[in-house]
Amino acid sequence: MPDAPIRFIGRQPILDPARQVFGYELLFRAGWENFFSGDSETAAQKMIDNTLLFGMDTLVLGGTAFVNCTRDSLTSRVVTCLPAATTVLEVLETVLVDDEVIAACRELKALGYRIALDDFLPGTSSDRLIALADYIKLDFRAGDAAQLRRIQRQLQGSRVALIAEKVETAAEFQRALDDGYHLFQGYFFAHPAVLTSREIPANRMVYMQLLSALSRSPSDHDEIERLVGAETSLCFRLLRLVNSAGFGVRNRISSIRQALLMVGEIEFGKLVTIAAAACLGSEAHQSPELILLCLHRARFCELLAPIAGQTAAEQYLIGLLSVIDAMLGLPMKQVLQLLPLRPPAAAVLLGEQSPLDLPLRLIQHYEHSQWEICATFCTELAISEAKLTSIYLDSLQWATKQVHDAHP
Repeated sequence: MPDAPIRFIGRQPILDPARQVFGYELLFRAGWENFFSGDSETAAQKMIDNTLLFGMDTLVLGGTAFVNCTRDSLTSRVVTCLPAATTVLEVLETVLVDDEVIAACRELKALGYRIALDDFLPGTSSDRLIALADYIKLDFRAGDAAQLRRIQRQLQGSRVALIAEKVETAAEFQRALDDGYHLFQGYFFAHPAVLTSREIPANRMVYMQLLSALSRSPSDHDEIERLVGAETSLCFRLLRLVNSAGFGVRNRISSIRQALLMVGEIEFGKLVTIAAAACLGSEAHQSPELILLCLHRARFCELLAPIAGQTAAEQYLIGLLSVIDAMLGLPMKQVLQLLPLRPPAAAVLLGEQSPLDLPLRLIQHYEHSQWEICATFCTELAISEAKLTSIYLDSLQWATKQVHDAHP
């Protein structure tokens, strides 16, 4: 049905050569089909409406939004509902570029919008928009390196910035970087290029030891107090939390243990995981998106746990640790030797399938906009696609707030 509610919303990060976030491609679907169904004009209007409904701040975190555009969304100028300064209008490869589309793009460019050509191939009607385009996306997996370089040579002399799409590994990122691409889309930042055995710096080891201590039941409060006392930045975070409005502290705190008792084990555990993500993902070559990704996954897995019949605290830890190998530049197996996780949880992080891995697998499919697989998971969990999207957005908003609060 054309007026069916949006059931899935996805976003793909777009990073610069320094692995800093430039923006996100926003992906809205009325179902698991990889296109808008029903009346295209209604679908285009719903796409704009949902962008405004979910909120640009939540979806692109102050970056640039790449919004897929149909022919009708361009020629009707409905896209002018979106802010020109932060919006790139992405002309889909299915759009037949004729005089009317070119006139619309010229007018939108004059209003301050930027134009991107998606999945560009020379010799199609999209050639007519090269002179107006600010970005051209090339599918890094659609052809071999020689074919992509031929397209690059054909675009020499134009002012467009080239975006390598579907860059999924650090090795692919390096190849695209060497070939002169300007921006990179995909999850390459979450896959380390070389994993070697090396020593973990002292402050990072403290966080690893704290995660280990918090994963035990019952917790050793003496050990936790000692570890907190060994990390100044964590002490500072703990005292800030105690001093927040939520605790209403009237008396001065005289010890770390008093502060720990004040906030409680659950809240302190979340504080540690957030601080650990910031610390473990702080190397210059890593992307801030990696920190957001692990916190987003942690919260998503935690919220989905009751629905999936799993333990929320364990699922939170599984989500958080799912990219720990990329953060530390160490093999996952080596990292897990430092953490006394239950063997089934450790097996999930090593890629083994079981009922315990359902929340993590689901968000990974969601991240890659694999809607048909997501729909199958929804059927298995007896939830609607709209409910899944709500959990995805709630966890994204939570993770965004934690990252912002940690780096105001």
